Amino acid sequence: MRIRLLESAVVDLAAGREFYDRLEIGVGDYFQDCLFSDIDSLVLHAGIHRQVFGFHRLLSKRFPYAIYYRVQGDIVLVFRVLDCRRDPRQLRRSLGNE
Repeated sequence: MRIRLLESAVVDLAAGREFYDRLEIGVGDYFQDCLFSDIDSLVLHAGIHRQVFGFHRLLSKRFPYAIYYRVQGDIVLVFRVLDCRRDPRQLRRSLGNE
């Protein structure tokens, strides 16, 4: 399996990193490392996660974030990386554009 991050996921990761860096310097780097580790695990585990809003959803191990993806052949497309503390209606709207 190959992993492809869409622009929307890259923007989500940058926003999360910025948020955590505002809380404390260095936490943003840790956030990004953890989320990329979770995304890398999709090479082995893509497609086993529960489907939510029409996407597979991988919950991050260390942060309250969810990785929304789809499997197309041998490619894992990561659409969004969203904060789970958001209103579920807002999450659905964020994913509805994909």
